[in-house]
Amino acid sequence: MTPTADGPTGVLLLNMGGPDSLDAVEPFLFNLFNDNDIIPLPARGFLLQRPLAWLISSRRARFVRGYYEKIGRRSPIARITRLQARLLEERLNRDRAGAFRVHVAMRYWHPFTDEALAAMQQDGVRRIVALTLYPHYTTATTASSLNELRRRLRRFPALASLPLLAIDRYPDEPLYLDALARRVRRALHRFPVESRPGVMVLFSAHGLPVSFIAKGDPYVEHLHTTITGVIARLVQAEGFISEWRLSFQSRAGRARWLEPSTENALKQLAAEGRRDVLAVPISFVSDHIETLYEIDMLFGEEARCARFTRPRTRTRDRSAPSCVPPGRRRACRSGRSPRRPGCPTRTSRRSRPATGCRPPPPCAPW
Repeated sequence: MTPTADGPTGVLLLNMGGPDSLDAVEPFLFNLFNDNDIIPLPARGFLLQRPLAWLISSRRARFVRGYYEKIGRRSPIARITRLQARLLEERLNRDRAGAFRVHVAMRYWHPFTDEALAAMQQDGVRRIVALTLYPHYTTATTASSLNELRRRLRRFPALASLPLLAIDRYPDEPLYLDALARRVRRALHRFPVESRPGVMVLFSAHGLPVSFIAKGDPYVEHLHTTITGVIARLVQAEGFISEWRLSFQSRAGRARWLEPSTENALKQLAAEGRRDVLAVPISFVSDHIETLYEIDMLFGEEARCARFTRPRTRTRDRSAPSCVPPGRRRACRSGRSPRRPGCPTRTSRRSRPATGCRPPPPCAPW
Protein backbone atom coordinates (compact mmCIF):
# COMPACT_ATOMS: atom_id res chain seq x y z
CA MET A 1 0.00 0.00 0.00
CA THR A 2 1.49 3.32 -1.07
CA PRO A 3 0.44 6.33 1.01
CA THR A 4 -0.96 9.34 -0.78
CA ALA A 5 0.84 12.66 -0.65
CA ASP A 6 -2.14 14.77 0.40
CA GLY A 7 -3.33 12.78 3.40
CA PRO A 8 -3.12 9.49 5.24
CA THR A 9 -4.53 6.21 4.06
CA GLY A 10 -7.23 4.92 6.37
CA VAL A 11 -7.17 1.22 7.14
CA LEU A 12 -10.36 -0.24 8.54
CA LEU A 13 -10.26 -3.56 10.39
CA LEU A 14 -13.65 -5.25 10.05
CA ASN A 15 -14.68 -7.80 12.67
CA MET A 16 -17.82 -9.24 14.25
CA GLY A 17 -17.53 -7.65 17.68
CA GLY A 18 -18.87 -8.84 20.99
CA PRO A 19 -20.68 -7.55 24.10
CA ASP A 20 -18.57 -5.41 26.43
CA SER A 21 -20.75 -6.19 29.45
CA LEU A 22 -23.45 -8.64 30.49
CA ASP A 23 -26.07 -5.94 29.86
CA ALA A 24 -24.83 -5.71 26.26
CA VAL A 25 -25.40 -9.39 25.51
CA GLU A 26 -29.03 -9.09 24.44
CA PRO A 27 -28.65 -5.99 22.21
CA PHE A 28 -25.56 -7.57 20.68
CA LEU A 29 -27.57 -10.70 19.85
CA PHE A 30 -30.39 -8.55 18.46
CA ASN A 31 -27.98 -6.81 16.09
CA LEU A 32 -26.59 -10.17 15.03
CA PHE A 33 -29.92 -11.80 14.23
CA ASN A 34 -31.26 -8.61 12.68
CA ASP A 35 -28.66 -8.97 9.93
CA ASN A 36 -30.28 -10.13 6.69
CA ASP A 37 -26.95 -11.61 5.60
CA ILE A 38 -27.09 -13.90 8.66
CA ILE A 39 -30.80 -14.73 8.45
CA PRO A 40 -31.82 -14.04 4.85
CA LEU A 41 -35.57 -13.59 4.55
CA PRO A 42 -37.63 -13.31 1.34
CA ALA A 43 -38.11 -9.93 -0.30
CA ARG A 44 -41.24 -9.14 1.70
CA GLY A 45 -39.91 -10.81 4.81
CA PHE A 46 -37.94 -7.76 5.88
CA LEU A 47 -40.92 -6.70 7.98
CA LEU A 48 -40.36 -9.81 10.09
CA GLN A 49 -36.60 -9.35 10.51
CA ARG A 50 -36.71 -7.15 13.61
CA PRO A 51 -39.49 -9.07 15.42
CA LEU A 52 -37.70 -12.33 14.68
CA ALA A 53 -34.38 -10.91 15.88
CA TRP A 54 -36.03 -9.66 19.08
CA LEU A 55 -37.61 -13.06 19.71
CA ILE A 56 -34.39 -15.01 19.19
CA SER A 57 -32.15 -12.61 21.10
CA SER A 58 -34.48 -12.30 24.09
CA ARG A 59 -34.64 -16.07 24.43
CA ARG A 60 -30.96 -16.79 23.88
CA ALA A 61 -29.69 -13.94 26.05
CA ARG A 62 -30.81 -15.70 29.21
CA PHE A 63 -28.25 -18.49 28.87
CA VAL A 64 -25.66 -16.73 26.68
CA ARG A 65 -25.03 -14.32 29.57
CA GLY A 66 -23.92 -17.33 31.56
CA TYR A 67 -21.29 -18.15 28.95
CA TYR A 68 -19.87 -14.64 29.09
CA GLU A 69 -19.98 -14.79 32.89
CA LYS A 70 -17.47 -17.63 32.66
CA ILE A 71 -14.98 -15.79 30.45
CA GLY A 72 -14.80 -12.49 32.33
CA ARG A 73 -18.30 -11.02 31.86
CA ARG A 74 -17.43 -9.57 28.45
CA SER A 75 -15.95 -10.44 25.09
CA PRO A 76 -12.24 -9.62 24.67
CA ILE A 77 -12.57 -9.20 20.91
CA ALA A 78 -12.75 -5.38 20.88
CA ARG A 79 -9.71 -5.03 23.14
CA ILE A 80 -7.72 -7.54 21.10
CA THR A 81 -8.73 -6.02 17.75
CA ARG A 82 -7.75 -2.55 18.97
CA LEU A 83 -4.37 -3.98 19.92
CA GLN A 84 -4.03 -5.51 16.47
CA ALA A 85 -4.94 -2.14 14.95
CA ARG A 86 -2.28 -0.37 17.00
CA LEU A 87 0.39 -2.91 16.06
CA LEU A 88 -0.57 -2.73 12.39
CA GLU A 89 -0.47 1.08 12.42
CA GLU A 90 2.99 1.02 13.99
CA ARG A 91 4.22 -1.42 11.34
CA LEU A 92 2.75 0.52 8.42
CA ASN A 93 4.18 3.84 9.65
CA ARG A 94 7.75 2.64 10.13
CA ASP A 95 9.01 4.28 6.97
CA ARG A 96 6.77 7.34 7.02
CA ALA A 97 5.16 8.59 10.22
CA GLY A 98 1.47 9.37 9.96
CA ALA A 99 1.01 7.86 6.50
CA PHE A 100 -1.58 5.36 7.75
CA ARG A 101 -4.34 5.53 10.31
CA VAL A 102 -5.90 2.26 11.43
CA HIS A 103 -9.38 2.01 12.96
CA VAL A 104 -11.66 -0.81 14.08
CA ALA A 105 -15.22 -1.31 12.82
CA MET A 106 -17.30 -4.00 14.51
CA ARG A 107 -20.38 -5.39 12.86
CA TYR A 108 -22.66 -5.98 15.85
CA TRP A 109 -21.31 -3.92 18.77
CA HIS A 110 -19.08 -0.98 19.61
CA PRO A 111 -17.07 0.40 17.97
CA PHE A 112 -19.63 0.32 15.16
CA THR A 113 -18.81 1.17 11.56
CA ASP A 114 -20.28 4.68 11.96
CA GLU A 115 -17.90 5.36 14.84
CA ALA A 116 -14.88 4.22 12.85
CA LEU A 117 -15.87 6.25 9.78
CA ALA A 118 -16.36 9.37 11.89
CA ALA A 119 -12.83 8.96 13.26
CA MET A 120 -11.44 8.42 9.77
CA GLN A 121 -13.18 11.53 8.51
CA GLN A 122 -11.64 13.51 11.35
CA ASP A 123 -8.23 12.10 10.37
CA GLY A 124 -8.68 13.48 6.87
CA VAL A 125 -7.92 10.21 5.14
CA ARG A 126 -7.62 10.26 1.35
CA ARG A 127 -8.07 6.58 0.65
CA ILE A 128 -9.70 3.66 2.49
CA VAL A 129 -8.50 0.08 2.71
CA ALA A 130 -10.99 -2.29 4.33
CA LEU A 131 -9.32 -5.38 5.79
CA THR A 132 -11.75 -8.05 6.95
CA LEU A 133 -10.47 -10.15 9.82
CA TYR A 134 -12.11 -13.19 8.30
CA PRO A 135 -9.40 -15.06 6.36
CA HIS A 136 -11.99 -17.26 4.64
CA TYR A 137 -14.74 -15.63 2.62
CA THR A 138 -18.42 -16.17 3.36
CA THR A 139 -21.52 -14.05 3.00
CA ALA A 140 -22.31 -14.44 6.69
CA THR A 141 -19.17 -12.62 7.82
CA THR A 142 -17.10 -11.05 5.04
CA ALA A 143 -19.92 -9.86 2.80
CA SER A 144 -22.01 -8.77 5.78
CA SER A 145 -19.25 -6.48 7.07
CA LEU A 146 -18.50 -5.07 3.63
CA ASN A 147 -22.17 -4.51 2.86
CA GLU A 148 -22.54 -2.64 6.15
CA LEU A 149 -19.51 -0.52 5.30
CA ARG A 150 -20.99 0.48 1.95
CA ARG A 151 -24.32 1.37 3.56
CA ARG A 152 -22.72 3.48 6.27
CA LEU A 153 -20.44 5.30 3.85
CA ARG A 154 -23.53 6.98 2.40
CA ARG A 155 -23.76 8.98 5.62
CA PHE A 156 -20.26 10.34 5.06
CA PRO A 157 -20.20 11.96 1.59
CA ALA A 158 -16.59 13.07 1.96
CA LEU A 159 -15.49 9.48 2.54
CA ALA A 160 -17.90 7.90 0.06
CA SER A 161 -16.13 9.68 -2.81
CA LEU A 162 -12.71 8.25 -1.86
CA PRO A 163 -11.11 5.18 -3.44
CA LEU A 164 -12.12 2.10 -1.47
CA LEU A 165 -10.17 -1.15 -1.63
CA ALA A 166 -11.23 -4.32 0.18
CA ILE A 167 -9.11 -7.25 1.28
CA ASP A 168 -11.87 -9.81 1.54
CA ARG A 169 -9.98 -13.15 1.72
CA TYR A 170 -6.47 -14.45 2.30
CA PRO A 171 -6.57 -18.23 2.91
CA ASP A 172 -3.27 -18.78 1.07
CA GLU A 173 -1.41 -15.65 2.17
CA PRO A 174 2.11 -16.92 3.07
CA LEU A 175 2.57 -14.63 6.07
CA TYR A 176 -0.80 -15.65 7.49
CA LEU A 177 0.05 -19.33 7.00
CA ASP A 178 3.50 -18.83 8.55
CA ALA A 179 2.00 -17.19 11.63
CA LEU A 180 -0.65 -19.89 12.05
CA ALA A 181 1.84 -22.73 11.50
CA ARG A 182 4.18 -21.27 14.14
CA ARG A 183 1.35 -21.27 16.67
CA VAL A 184 0.44 -24.84 15.82
CA ARG A 185 4.06 -25.97 16.17
CA ARG A 186 4.38 -24.35 19.59
CA ALA A 187 1.27 -26.12 20.75
CA LEU A 188 2.45 -29.40 19.20
CA HIS A 189 5.64 -29.14 21.24
CA ARG A 190 3.63 -29.36 24.45
CA PHE A 191 3.20 -33.04 23.70
CA PRO A 192 5.97 -35.53 24.50
CA VAL A 193 8.45 -35.88 21.64
CA GLU A 194 7.62 -39.53 21.09
CA SER A 195 3.88 -38.75 20.88
CA ARG A 196 3.98 -35.88 18.40
CA PRO A 197 3.76 -37.91 15.17
CA GLY A 198 0.54 -39.45 16.49
CA VAL A 199 -1.13 -36.22 17.56
CA MET A 200 -4.46 -35.62 15.82
CA VAL A 201 -4.69 -32.01 14.64
CA LEU A 202 -8.36 -31.07 14.74
CA PHE A 203 -9.01 -27.85 12.85
CA SER A 204 -12.19 -26.30 14.26
CA ALA A 205 -13.84 -23.67 12.07
CA HIS A 206 -16.90 -21.58 12.74
CA GLY A 207 -19.91 -23.45 11.41
CA LEU A 208 -22.13 -22.31 8.59
CA PRO A 209 -25.49 -23.48 7.23
CA VAL A 210 -24.97 -25.58 4.11
CA SER A 211 -27.32 -23.24 2.24
CA PHE A 212 -24.52 -20.65 2.09
CA ILE A 213 -22.22 -23.17 0.43
CA ALA A 214 -24.97 -24.20 -2.00
CA LYS A 215 -25.23 -20.55 -3.09
CA GLY A 216 -21.54 -20.38 -3.96
CA ASP A 217 -19.66 -19.41 -0.79
CA PRO A 218 -16.04 -20.66 -1.12
CA TYR A 219 -15.71 -20.92 2.67
CA VAL A 220 -14.92 -24.66 2.90
CA GLU A 221 -12.59 -24.47 -0.08
CA HIS A 222 -10.72 -21.63 1.60
CA LEU A 223 -10.46 -23.61 4.84
CA HIS A 224 -8.89 -26.52 3.00
CA THR A 225 -6.47 -24.13 1.29
CA THR A 226 -5.31 -22.81 4.65
CA ILE A 227 -5.06 -26.27 6.21
CA THR A 228 -3.00 -27.55 3.27
CA GLY A 229 -0.59 -24.64 3.70
CA VAL A 230 -0.26 -25.16 7.46
CA ILE A 231 0.28 -28.92 7.17
CA ALA A 232 2.93 -28.39 4.49
CA ARG A 233 4.79 -26.08 6.84
CA LEU A 234 4.52 -28.57 9.69
CA VAL A 235 5.95 -31.32 7.50
CA GLN A 236 8.85 -29.10 6.49
CA ALA A 237 9.59 -28.07 10.08
CA GLU A 238 8.88 -31.31 11.95
CA GLY A 239 9.74 -33.94 9.38
CA PHE A 240 6.50 -35.87 9.63
CA ILE A 241 2.93 -35.61 8.41
CA SER A 242 0.41 -34.80 11.12
CA GLU A 243 -2.94 -36.47 10.72
CA TRP A 244 -5.69 -33.88 10.66
CA ARG A 245 -9.43 -33.45 10.41
CA LEU A 246 -11.74 -30.49 9.91
CA SER A 247 -14.80 -29.88 12.08
CA PHE A 248 -17.26 -27.05 12.64
CA GLN A 249 -18.53 -25.40 15.81
CA SER A 250 -21.14 -22.89 16.99
CA ARG A 251 -24.19 -24.40 15.33
CA ALA A 252 -27.45 -22.56 15.99
CA GLY A 253 -31.01 -23.21 14.85
CA ARG A 254 -32.56 -26.13 13.02
CA ALA A 255 -31.08 -25.61 9.57
CA ARG A 256 -28.63 -28.14 8.19
CA TRP A 257 -25.09 -27.04 9.04
CA LEU A 258 -21.66 -28.08 7.88
CA GLU A 259 -20.47 -31.32 9.40
CA PRO A 260 -19.00 -32.87 11.38
CA SER A 261 -19.53 -30.73 14.43
CA THR A 262 -16.48 -30.34 16.66
CA GLU A 263 -18.20 -32.04 19.58
CA ASN A 264 -19.09 -35.03 17.38
CA ALA A 265 -15.57 -35.11 15.95
CA LEU A 266 -14.15 -35.30 19.48
CA LYS A 267 -16.62 -38.03 20.33
CA GLN A 268 -15.50 -39.99 17.26
CA LEU A 269 -11.84 -39.55 18.17
CA ALA A 270 -12.58 -40.83 21.64
CA ALA A 271 -14.38 -43.85 20.20
CA GLU A 272 -11.30 -44.52 18.06
CA GLY A 273 -9.12 -44.44 21.15
CA ARG A 274 -7.17 -41.35 20.09
CA ARG A 275 -5.24 -40.07 23.08
CA ASP A 276 -3.59 -36.87 21.82
CA VAL A 277 -5.62 -34.07 20.26
CA LEU A 278 -4.51 -30.61 19.20
CA ALA A 279 -7.53 -28.39 18.50
CA VAL A 280 -6.75 -25.49 16.14
CA PRO A 281 -9.36 -22.69 15.83
CA ILE A 282 -8.80 -22.20 12.13
CA SER A 283 -11.23 -19.39 11.22
CA PHE A 284 -10.48 -17.03 14.12
CA VAL A 285 -7.77 -14.37 14.33
CA SER A 286 -8.34 -13.51 18.00
CA ASP A 287 -9.81 -15.04 21.12
CA HIS A 288 -13.50 -14.58 21.78
CA ILE A 289 -16.48 -16.59 23.01
CA GLU A 290 -16.00 -19.43 20.49
CA THR A 291 -12.42 -20.09 21.63
CA LEU A 292 -12.56 -19.15 25.31
CA TYR A 293 -15.85 -20.86 26.13
CA GLU A 294 -16.56 -23.45 23.46
CA ILE A 295 -13.08 -24.82 22.84
CA ASP A 296 -11.40 -24.25 26.19
CA MET A 297 -14.37 -25.14 28.38
CA LEU A 298 -16.96 -27.24 26.57
CA PHE A 299 -14.60 -29.10 24.26
CA GLY A 300 -11.90 -29.22 26.93
CA GLU A 301 -14.33 -31.12 29.11
CA GLU A 302 -15.08 -33.49 26.24
CA ALA A 303 -11.36 -34.19 25.85
CA ARG A 304 -10.65 -35.08 29.47
CA CYS A 305 -9.96 -38.60 28.25
CA ALA A 306 -6.96 -37.40 26.23
CA ARG A 307 -4.13 -34.93 26.18
CA PHE A 308 -5.95 -31.94 24.72
CA THR A 309 -4.64 -28.47 23.99
CA ARG A 310 -4.87 -25.69 21.42
CA PRO A 311 -2.51 -23.01 20.14
CA ARG A 312 -2.88 -19.50 21.43
CA THR A 313 -4.37 -17.08 18.93
CA ARG A 314 -2.14 -14.81 16.88
CA THR A 315 -2.93 -11.52 18.61
CA ARG A 316 0.67 -10.47 19.15
CA ASP A 317 2.45 -12.55 16.54
CA ARG A 318 5.29 -10.44 15.19
CA SER A 319 4.44 -11.16 11.59
CA ALA A 320 0.69 -10.83 11.96
CA PRO A 321 0.53 -7.03 11.47
CA SER A 322 2.32 -7.38 8.13
CA CYS A 323 -0.13 -9.96 6.83
CA VAL A 324 -1.98 -7.42 4.69
CA PRO A 325 -1.93 -9.40 1.45
CA PRO A 326 -1.14 -7.03 -1.42
CA GLY A 327 -2.57 -9.43 -3.97
CA ARG A 328 -5.99 -9.61 -2.29
CA ARG A 329 -7.11 -6.01 -2.66
CA ARG A 330 -10.36 -5.66 -4.49
CA ALA A 331 -12.32 -2.56 -5.44
CA CYS A 332 -15.71 -2.82 -3.77
CA ARG A 333 -17.30 0.51 -4.48
CA SER A 334 -19.39 -1.11 -7.18
CA GLY A 335 -21.44 -2.83 -4.51
CA ARG A 336 -21.01 -6.25 -6.12
CA SER A 337 -20.42 -9.11 -3.73
CA PRO A 338 -17.25 -10.99 -4.72
CA ARG A 339 -17.65 -14.57 -5.73
CA ARG A 340 -16.70 -16.15 -4.09
CA PRO A 341 -5.52 -15.59 19.52
CA GLY A 342 -4.76 -15.14 24.84
CA CYS A 343 -6.23 -17.35 27.41
CA PRO A 344 -4.64 -20.29 29.19
CA THR A 345 -4.87 -23.50 27.26
CA ARG A 346 -5.48 -26.74 29.05
CA THR A 347 -4.05 -30.21 28.84
CA SER A 348 -6.35 -32.74 30.46
CA ARG A 349 -5.69 -36.38 31.21
CA ARG A 350 -7.91 -39.09 32.51
CA SER A 351 -7.18 -42.70 33.31
CA ARG A 352 -10.43 -44.18 32.04
CA PRO A 353 -10.60 -45.48 28.45
CA ALA A 354 -11.16 -42.96 25.67
CA THR A 355 -14.38 -44.63 24.67
CA GLY A 356 -15.92 -43.59 27.95
CA CYS A 357 -15.99 -39.89 27.12
CA ARG A 358 -19.29 -38.06 27.06
CA PRO A 359 -19.76 -35.19 24.60
CA PRO A 360 -20.88 -31.74 25.75
CA PRO A 361 -24.29 -30.59 24.59
CA PRO A 362 -24.39 -28.90 21.17
CA CYS A 363 -24.10 -25.18 21.73
CA ALA A 364 -23.72 -21.91 19.91
CA PRO A 365 -22.50 -19.34 22.45
CA TRP A 366 -24.00 -16.45 20.49
